[in-house]
Amino acid sequence: MNALVAIVVSASLVIGGVSAASAADEKKLTPQQERMKECNTQAGDKKGDERKAFMSTCLKGGAPATQQDKMKKCNEDANTKALKGDDRKAFMSTCLKGEKKS
Repeated sequence: MNALVAIVVSASLVIGGVSAASAADEKKLTPQQERMKECNTQAGDKKGDERKAFMSTCLKGGAPATQQDKMKKCNEDANTKALKGDDRKAFMSTCLKGEKKS
């Protein structure tokens, strides 16, 4: 009986030690793992090719992957600069192509 109790206690300690080591490993993520975690969170409900494209761009540290995201960002920038008419069109064209904005 004492041997059985000793085995159960030993197994509990070993399992507890593995869990603690696993938790410690999770806290020490490499920069690439951190980036992967952040991109995965940002990808949200995207699926298939859209998700692949987003993850690829995100992991490279690039601009938003979808055209809708680009449009939103460029629109915000144009509004901030209070652009109108031809100036806005030119800005939006350049912005959506991904070229540097002046």
